[in-house]
Amino acid sequence: MENEWKIDSNESDVLLKTKRSLIDYMSGTKNNFKGHVDIQNNEVKNASIEFSLKANDKSKNSDLKFIDFFDYNETPVIQFKSTSFQKINKNLNFLKGLLTIKNITKVVELDTEFIGYNNYDGVEKASFEITGSINPKDFGLKYNPYYVHGGYAVGSDIKLIANLEFIHQ
Repeated sequence: MENEWKIDSNESDVLLKTKRSLIDYMSGTKNNFKGHVDIQNNEVKNASIEFSLKANDKSKNSDLKFIDFFDYNETPVIQFKSTSFQKINKNLNFLKGLLTIKNITKVVELDTEFIGYNNYDGVEKASFEITGSINPKDFGLKYNPYYVHGGYAVGSDIKLIANLEFIHQ
């Protein structure tokens, strides 16, 4: 018997970071998450996930501003739409999709780990962590591996970590 779970935007978030620093944390209360997962016999059988993220111009990290990488005039700053889901084992899956940053779209594959279930105040939830690396050059983003004239040292890749919660419908 297949069960559909819808994403809970208020409890989902995305963290963007580099090897040397946090770039920005984007909570679901300010961003748009859509999607569902199908769970059968306590295993994920299929998933469809979309999110559009708008950067917070007052980054929580005062050392490195998100604006150094992205153009705030673009709305949304980052978009992802899954195109396929591949199950490897009970907890490990791959989510392939289209990632758009600065109006450049690339196909990316993200690791998707099923964390498990919980029940909070009578509401059944399923949690996932989606991770992947983004090469800034692929999207026309500038990075600086060294401190130069007041610039910030930033690694050559950006790690995307999405913590997603789904509610049983």
